[in-house]
Amino acid sequence: MSIRDRFLALIIVMVWGINFVIIKVGLEGMPPLLLAGLRFALVAFPAIFFVKRPQLPWRWLIAYGMTISFGQFALLFWALKVGLAAGLASLILQAQAFITLVLGVLLLREKIRVHNIFAIMIAGIGIYILAVAQGQGTASVTWFTLLLILGASFSWATGNIVNKVIMRHYQIPTMSLVIWSALVPTISFAIASFFVEGLDVIVNSLMNIHWYNVLSIVYLSLLATIVGYGGWSYLLSRYETGLVAPLSLLVPAFGLLSAMLLLGENLGFYQIIGVFVIALGLVINVFGQKWIIRKKMKIELNTDLK
Repeated sequence: MSIRDRFLALIIVMVWGINFVIIKVGLEGMPPLLLAGLRFALVAFPAIFFVKRPQLPWRWLIAYGMTISFGQFALLFWALKVGLAAGLASLILQAQAFITLVLGVLLLREKIRVHNIFAIMIAGIGIYILAVAQGQGTASVTWFTLLLILGASFSWATGNIVNKVIMRHYQIPTMSLVIWSALVPTISFAIASFFVEGLDVIVNSLMNIHWYNVLSIVYLSLLATIVGYGGWSYLLSRYETGLVAPLSLLVPAFGLLSAMLLLGENLGFYQIIGVFVIALGLVINVFGQKWIIRKKMKIELNTDLK
């Protein structure tokens, strides 16, 4: 990977990591469904007037938008609004990697390897440790917020499966899919905000919107979504998935660090243990197969030398 592309990858994971702090700040004085809707509205408009609609049936476009966008961010924003720490959210959301594996086996008949099962078990233990370590430090997590963030992870994972099916059957540009699918959560969030948060709350929030709300919306739509997904797609098109995908492990690292520096979130002792255990599970899930292959090669080499 060239130095320029390494720098681009670093910028992307940093933007995605800080994304959780930006959401937390944007939710100050702004209801979650309205904020999420404005985010995707800015992703869709005016870009759809310049980007050709992806050539796939609307049902797949709707399925992608309702899972990876509406479902994920409705639950994520809700969790952050009711008190989930931004740093912990950035880490627990990565449970989508394990849920995607399980859904891939159940729905797409993909293979799951021993190291994947081992990684899922370890990450599960880490999530349990976080759940029972309530009230520690300033980075709070409750059973309710944990269920919300795991629901967001499930929605993201379901969106990954939908994305796999789309990419198997249709040759479409990633950015075209991201931009046009943003219409789905824009409309969905508008309807949900109207019925859940109410017209009075919407009008009052828009009339009294603060500069940090505006900056949050711009950051989430232009940087985290368009630049982030566009840059990530570019990297995946130039390099092997095995070289690019592990870089996403830096997202929760930047999330936890930025939350600590910018929001003053501190982890308790058992929370730190839980974070470490989940991170260990993620690392095993990404690199486990390579370690096994290297171990086999080493054993075969030693056998040949004998």
